This record gives sequence, structure tokens and C-alpha cells, in this order.
Amino acid sequence: MRDPEACASMDELRAEIDRIDRELVGLLARRAACIDRAVVLKRAAGLPARIDERVDDVLAKVRAAAEANSLSPALAEALWRRLIEWSIGREERALDDGPA
Repeated sequence: MRDPEACASMDELRAEIDRIDRELVGLLARRAACIDRAVVLKRAAGLPARIDERVDDVLAKVRAAAEANSLSPALAEALWRRLIEWSIGREERALDDGPA
């Protein structure tokens, strides 16, 4: 990982952005795998896909992490709201399909 200030050209900076993007996609894929596991555990526990208290908790943690990293908390929350809704939809579809 390179500090943005260490990038002396747009090519170097773009390469770093591309590397970060690949890392983010990998992390999102891992998160999706966790969502798939949540389906199995929620089905066994009789839990719904949407648990509002958990959504609120995740958003609060994301806002705090964004602020601690000098990122707009509003931006982070907006991104995570979209991610959370996608995740809940994925869980709902899987839960509706019946036992795994």
C-alpha cells in the first residue's frame, strides 16, 4: 500500500486506486460470503433477514469509523445503507427458498 503523497504521477496514483479497488471488491465478496452464512444461522434460529437494531448498530459503527478516518460519515452511511439493503435482499431471497 502506498501513501497517496508518495505517488509522483497520475499513472502511479491510478495504479494505487486500482489496487485499492481490487482489495475492496475482495472484501465485499468476503462480506457476501458472511451474508450467505447468516442465512444458514438465521434459518436455524428462526430469525428474519431484517433486524432493525442490527442495521442501526452497523450504521453507527460505520459512521464512527468514517469519522475516525477523516471520511464523510454521511457518505459512509449512504454507501452502507445500499450495501445493507442489498444484503438483506440476498438473505430474504435465500430464506424464501427454503432449507439449504
